[in-house]
Amino acid sequence: MATKHRSSSRSKSSGSKRKSSGRKYSRGASKTVGREMHEFKRGKLKSGRSGKKVKSRKQAIAIGLSEARREGKKVPPKKSSSSHKKAA
Repeated sequence: MATKHRSSSRSKSSGSKRKSSGRKYSRGASKTVGREMHEFKRGKLKSGRSGKKVKSRKQAIAIGLSEARREGKKVPPKKSSSSHKKAA
């Protein structure tokens, strides 16, 4: 009796935009974000210029990613908001 092979759900032509060869963020970038989240949870994370205490989880992650970019780690470019785009 011949066995049928099932096609795997993780095929290359599954329409994903991301390449299958690698990570979106580097491990070093994850460590940087993790360090910032640790400070945030302890209530010690301060914002850049103003020096105010960060109260938002999203803001803490953004600070971590920004630092990782500054250090030259593999992080996708910052998304620009719609208000900064020029109208054609």
